[in-house]
This record gives sequence, structure tokens and C-alpha cells, in this order.
Amino acid sequence: MRKSLRFYIALWGAKAGNVLLKILKRNASYFPGKFAVSVCPDFIGMIDKPETIIAVTGTNGKTTVSNMIEDVLKANNYDIIDNSLGSNVNSGVATTLIKGANLLGKTKKKIAVLEIDERSANKVYPYLTPTYLICTNLFRDSMIRNAHSEFIAEILNKYIPKETKLILNGDDLISCHLAEENKRVYFGIDRLDTDTDECQNIVRDIVVCPKCNTKLKYDYVRYNHIGRAHCPKCDYGSPEIDYEVTNLDIPARKMTLMYHGNKEEYDLITDNIINIYNMLAVITLLREFGMPAEQINNTLKKQKIVETRYSEETINGKKIINHLAKGMNPIACSRVFDYIRKEPGKKAVILILDDFHDAHNSSENITWHYDTDYEFLNDNSIKQVITAGARHWDTYIRLELAGVPEEKIVHTRNELDSTKNLNIKDVDTVFILYDIYTIHLMNQIKKDVEKMANECHD
Repeated sequence: MRKSLRFYIALWGAKAGNVLLKILKRNASYFPGKFAVSVCPDFIGMIDKPETIIAVTGTNGKTTVSNMIEDVLKANNYDIIDNSLGSNVNSGVATTLIKGANLLGKTKKKIAVLEIDERSANKVYPYLTPTYLICTNLFRDSMIRNAHSEFIAEILNKYIPKETKLILNGDDLISCHLAEENKRVYFGIDRLDTDTDECQNIVRDIVVCPKCNTKLKYDYVRYNHIGRAHCPKCDYGSPEIDYEVTNLDIPARKMTLMYHGNKEEYDLITDNIINIYNMLAVITLLREFGMPAEQINNTLKKQKIVETRYSEETINGKKIINHLAKGMNPIACSRVFDYIRKEPGKKAVILILDDFHDAHNSSENITWHYDTDYEFLNDNSIKQVITAGARHWDTYIRLELAGVPEEKIVHTRNELDSTKNLNIKDVDTVFILYDIYTIHLMNQIKKDVEKMANECHD
């Protein structure tokens, strides 16, 4: 696309704004790109792009996956640009490309790793063609955002460039059928001992065949609609998997991956099935990129899940786990609840899941509570559930409806009061679950829990 005078005005203004924000010690991850696309709406199309563009989208896991890819590539001395510290909409993509370009709009990098919000497809893909596009999964999300997975799939189908090679979750019956004319590879995990014949979750986003409206037959269900399924009347169903985990040994922290008959061994960096899928997406991308399996494993096993998503520590025998649950997202919360109930030992759970901005400035649609499997918290190993925030009464009612005994529930309006009634001496692990926009509250609560753990004596 030929560069216009308007493009150069946008580029130079954004560059100047970036310098000014750095001087003011402000985050320059959003504004420069917003300015550029405001001045020149087709700015992303005009600016030079790296030879290889790796894009990551999906409902859950895209930040973790994109950050892991960035970490592996950087550790192996690839010179990349990325938006790991910024926005994943068109303005954030523009900001990233600006940082990687000179004053003439020529790129200085060969590789870009871009997290792209699934709803920004119409603002990004007409101007940028990813070499590879990972879609981690598609689920219903927040009621005020992506409440219907098929709606998001339609947006992606309309705008994904035909030249882009897709890397898709073959165990997700919705995302695996994206842009069916595109070249693709699938990743997935073979049946596990914990899989079931029937869905144990409240929500399953695909039940009938989208081609003939026949009820789908699930061969097995892992969670929600993740698993393997087929239509009894037509050819619709789960695809053949290219990169398949055939053995998952969580106690030994090992997994076996089969690719076209070749066996590859990898060290697990997590025991959470969600993050195992994220890790598998990363491995699949890097193998398609051309990186040898041994090199991937040697680098990955040194990595950690992004600490803004998950972190843990042990003080005086008390484990403290901070886990992003993405409030208003029923699938994300349900997966964390399920993970908690399956963890060993006695546990306390602190919930700060209110949408931070709605809680302070507006009203919140709380219907997502009734798509969320709070029933998973009704477990004998969970000794206490503390919910805090503007909607604490709503969460309290939902916990009671889920069967959690009233004597186990504490609820309070002020999030920072959540530890006042924490019975840390009675549990082995404290889980702090938080939303993207309540990380600052989580950090303060974590400090309080750490102090309480330091004061514990056997």
C-alpha cells in the first residue's frame, strides 16, 4: 500500500508522542497507535510489517500463549517486536509496528508476535496478514463483550486472510472449523482418565450440528464443549489431530507428543489443563516455525506462566496461589474452580471477581454467575470461601444456591477486608482469584495473606 502524506504525519506524530510519554514515565503502549489510526485510518496497512507475523487470538489463553512464544524466541536470540505490554486491539497493534519502524515507516524487525483481540479482526486483518494465526479456543465470554461464541466465529471467518496458516485447537469444536479454506494444523490431547461421557458443566456452547441441526454425539467431554464429538447424520465433527499429546504424566511433569508418527517428549511447566493446552499451542507454533523439538523443550522448561496470570509461594508450610479467573467470564472462572477442588489438601478461596470499572461507575449484569460452576466450590476440601466487592451479596447467594454451607462463606463490601476473617491456620493453601482489572487489589491482599502466613507457627 502506497504511503500518503497523512501516513507520515500520523507516523511522526506517534513517534513524537512515544518520546514524550517516555519522558513523562507514562505507558506508551496505546496512545501512539490510537493517534496514528485516528489521523490515518489505514495506517496499519501502509506501515511496513516484518516478514513473519505470528498472531494469537481466542477467548481464553491468548496473553499466556503470546507471551510464552515471545519468551522462547527472545531466549533463542530472535529479534522480535511484540505487544506484550500493550493493547491487543488495532491501536495496540499500530503502536507495536510504530516502535519497530524507522521514521520512513520501514520495519527494523523480521518477526512480530501480536496478541489480537478476537473482536478486532475487522480493524486489523484487512490491513495485516499473519503468517500464522493461533486460535486458542472460542467460548462465551462476558455478557457485555463476547457473549456468544458463534458470533465471534462469524467475525473471524469474515476477516481472517486466506493466506494465513491457522494453528487450531482440534479439541474445540467451534474454533477448529474457522476459515475452512485456509491451510491449518491441529493440536489436541488424547482421551484422559478424568474425561467423562457427559458434560459436568452448566454451559456447553455447541450441542447440535451447525450443518443439519442433529444433536451431536460426544465421544468424550473434558470440560464444557472441549473434547471429541461427531454428528450422527453428516460429516461434521472433530478433526484428525496433527500434534497430539498421547501421554500426559502430570505427577512426573512429562508429556508425549506425536506428530506424523514421530514421538517427542516435553517437560510440563504446569499441571493445569488450561495451561497445558496453552503450552501445546506454543509448541505447535514453534514446530511449524521450524524450531527443533529439543530446542523448544530446553527453552520452555525454563519458562513460567505469566505471573500476572498465575503465581505461587510457600510460607511456613502455607501455600499462597494467585490465579487470574477473569470475572464475568463463566468458562474461565469455572475452570479455576475445578482446578481448586482437585488440588490436594485443605483450602480457602478468596474471590475478588467484580468487574472493577462497573463496580465503581455503573451496574453489572450478574447473569454470568449462573453460567459459572460455583458448584465446584461445594467440596469438602474447601474450608472457607470469602467473596468481596460491590456484588458480594450476589456472589453469596450464588454460593448458597450451589450448596456451599453458609458457615463456610464470608462476604464483605471492601475487597481489602477480605483477609480479616481468613482462617489461615485451618488450611494448607489460600487461593486468591482476581480479575484482569483487580490485580492491584490482589497484590495488597497477597501481602496481607503473606503476613498472616509468616505469623503462623506449628
